[in-house]
Amino acid sequence: MIFLLMSPTFQLFADKWDNKTEELKGKKILVFTKNGEGFVHDNLDANVNMLLRLGNKYGFTVDSTSNSAVFSTSDLFKYDAVVFANTNNKVFENEAEKEGLINFNRQGRGIIGIHIACGTEREWDWFKQMIGGTFDFHPPLQKFNVRVVDDRHPSTKDIPSAWEVEDELYILKEMNPTVRILMVSDFSSPGFKHSRPVPNTFGTVFPSVWCNEFDGGRQWFTALGHKKEDYSAPQFIRHIVGGLQWVLVKK
Repeated sequence: MIFLLMSPTFQLFADKWDNKTEELKGKKILVFTKNGEGFVHDNLDANVNMLLRLGNKYGFTVDSTSNSAVFSTSDLFKYDAVVFANTNNKVFENEAEKEGLINFNRQGRGIIGIHIACGTEREWDWFKQMIGGTFDFHPPLQKFNVRVVDDRHPSTKDIPSAWEVEDELYILKEMNPTVRILMVSDFSSPGFKHSRPVPNTFGTVFPSVWCNEFDGGRQWFTALGHKKEDYSAPQFIRHIVGGLQWVLVKK
């Protein structure tokens, strides 16, 4: 199925997308880390610290919070992008906070989701469409290959065509069919261990990185990034920087 994703038909669809990047210097980024009731990853500090280091390196401002109340205030609109940094489960307290995020997105701002961000607000249809889908399950943490199917995007252009990672291979449901798939995880990798049957919707792969232009904004999501160590790995960091540079381009 990898070959189907890379077929001329797919390429024609991909041609409608741009690969523009925006200068990071002078931008303001909000890193949101709230987790609702349920499992909380131990990578939150590493995720935030990576973005703080990138801010120092590239000259952009990074604020981090686990307080969702910011989404119901005008303070939200001083930021150019919001990073859902391993947020999970129900994180918004009321409709005003949800409306704030919707309006932020509709103003053409950027939104990034990292790893279990796809498990955020699993009952909110708008969020699921915006982030690209919602978490279903994953096989055990193990090594597998992630394959680039679109090497023109800034988040994939420096990634090898087959990138071996040790991570959780996320399977999502209710995926938004309008996303631009950039990378896929390959569960036919040698020795891959399954905990339950995986869907064959995409053959022996499943989308793991994508971007979109949904409801006025630009979004980028990566399912990678389970381990704390990932946030100090140069290749993963370049991957994140490319996603950030892309979502910051105003529509």
